[in-house]
Amino acid sequence: MNVLLCSINTLKRLYDISAVEVGQHFYWQIGGFQVHAQVLITSWVVIAILLVSAILVVRNPQTIPTFGQNFFEYVLEFIRDVSKTQIGEEYGPWVPFIGTMFLFIFVSNWSGALLPWKIIQLPHGELAAPTNDINTTVALALLTSTAYFYAGLSKKGLAYFGKYIQPTPILLPINILEDFTKPLSLSFRLFGNILADELVVVVLVSLVPLVVPIPVMFLGLFTSGIQALIFATLAAAYIGESMEGHH
Repeated sequence: MNVLLCSINTLKRLYDISAVEVGQHFYWQIGGFQVHAQVLITSWVVIAILLVSAILVVRNPQTIPTFGQNFFEYVLEFIRDVSKTQIGEEYGPWVPFIGTMFLFIFVSNWSGALLPWKIIQLPHGELAAPTNDINTTVALALLTSTAYFYAGLSKKGLAYFGKYIQPTPILLPINILEDFTKPLSLSFRLFGNILADELVVVVLVSLVPLVVPIPVMFLGLFTSGIQALIFATLAAAYIGESMEGHH
């Protein structure tokens, strides 16, 4: 009962945190819902970039692969390797999910450094990378949590919940809290790194606008790619863990 109350209190605190605002934001009123327009606009741009790139590459495949085909094949093989390493032999059905997570986060992170979001003026607030907003990273983390619960339940049924009392029932509270900390760590790690990177670049540009920010921007591109890889690898690892039942 104490564990259940603790879990409910944790969820309540997360709900309270979601109402906290820093700075100004631009909202759309759709029906009875207030929608965060900044995140939707930038997310749609990222999705459009991915869709258009994929369509242009695969609409007319060549016998001798073009640069675009070779690049996308390399990315697909890379995602397959990550999925197989973390999930195991049953990785096949999860390649689209892991690939979508990796590509969306990767392009989102890079868009913060490469796309001139600041040029677009809004009535309130300003545009930035989708992953620069805690709402996006929490949504991605919750999708990952849903995925690994689904993976475990689809393979083991209700026996999946037996993992919470292994290797001993004494660890039940810790094992339950572990599933709450996974999405928290995923979301805050990604959000914190991207936000910090953009803040560092903004501060350096305001102080030394010519040469110094350039190496920092290249470093930001590198770390943005690493963050996408870390998120996708951890998502695959959690799915593999739920299917195999080991820690």
